[in-house]
Amino acid sequence: MAATGIQISPVNMKNRAELGISAGDIVRVSQKVQEKGKTRLQVFEGLVLARKHGSEAGATFTVRKVSGGIGVEKIFPLYSPMIDKIEIVRRSKVRRSKLYFVREKVAREIRKQMRNMRIMRVSTEDSAEEEMSAPEPIVGEILTEITKDVKQENTNFN
Repeated sequence: MAATGIQISPVNMKNRAELGISAGDIVRVSQKVQEKGKTRLQVFEGLVLARKHGSEAGATFTVRKVSGGIGVEKIFPLYSPMIDKIEIVRRSKVRRSKLYFVREKVAREIRKQMRNMRIMRVSTEDSAEEEMSAPEPIVGEILTEITKDVKQENTNFN
């Protein structure tokens, strides 16, 4: 006996497919995490680098964020019941379907800024006391500035 109108999956697949997540979007993913017998929601917000496998059952998307000065990437299954909800914070128009170059771009920018800081320190030997008293920017702050610049460049394509 076949039952009609029964939903087999605990996830509304139609709504997830209609989200239309694509590379360049900034998303907020609420994931269910079990700790000590309790379930809580953990939010992961970042830039979507890639979307793979279309809208089939095994579809995934890769999200990247900078946490504590370190780039963190997670691959989420689109139709996973462990994902409570997916919010699209901001859409961006990009010219690539996979944004893996962002990894190298951020690293390149950090190296460039560190090099400029080192050159500035060597060239201003006269005012070494003044420069030493001023606090240097932390690498994490530099990373967040660079990722903001990259996100802004992505939005400038609109």
